[in-house]
Amino acid sequence: MKGVKNPYISRLKQPITIRLDKATVLYFKELASEVGMPYQNLINLYLRDCAAHHKKLALKWAA
Repeated sequence: MKGVKNPYISRLKQPITIRLDKATVLYFKELASEVGMPYQNLINLYLRDCAAHHKKLALKWAA
């Protein structure tokens, strides 16, 4: 089974549209290139880790 893609992968992931700034996309593309994986998978892994560890941003808006 090694090297065979999961035929059910399309059922496991939900396609969405998300707008990211160019610098963010470039950052993830460069990082993905370094580790040898698609940048969308890398973004998914990062967001999954954030969700799994309940990470929250500490944002303070200027008054």
